[in-house]
Amino acid sequence: MGVEIERKYLVSGEAFKSLASACHHIIQGYLCAERGRTVRVRIIDGTRAVITIKGPASGLSRPEFEYDIPVTDAEQMCRLCTGVVIDKHRYIVSDDGNRWEVDVFHGVHEGLVIAELELPSEEYEFRLPTWVGREVTGDRRYYNSVLSDVERD
Repeated sequence: MGVEIERKYLVSGEAFKSLASACHHIIQGYLCAERGRTVRVRIIDGTRAVITIKGPASGLSRPEFEYDIPVTDAEQMCRLCTGVVIDKHRYIVSDDGNRWEVDVFHGVHEGLVIAELELPSEEYEFRLPTWVGREVTGDRRYYNSVLSDVERD
């Protein structure tokens, strides 16, 4: 079983962009988004697709299972998703030996920028980059599954 341990922060400014080693376009939707479990489908750069199942959180950790699927299947699954399908760009930024994922949202969430850091353990200590702002770990309003839970236009 995989386990995800992560911290989330709002981002101040755009300084992270010049530090990014990669940027990916991500389309993702939720087939199931209930408290304690989600099933997400994601298309990355139009060339790779994954389905991810996440279980309930315990502290900063939660079970996570992720599998590659055909892009054409993911495109069809996105049409079955609840709420809106999220459109974002993900920047990969290395800082002080850590790999940050910075999501810049488009569409109904235009202007929202969130940085995530996956940790090797809940006790892991790290330094915050200068472009990282307020922590939102555990704030449901910033869960992607909650962000997708808006009415379609």
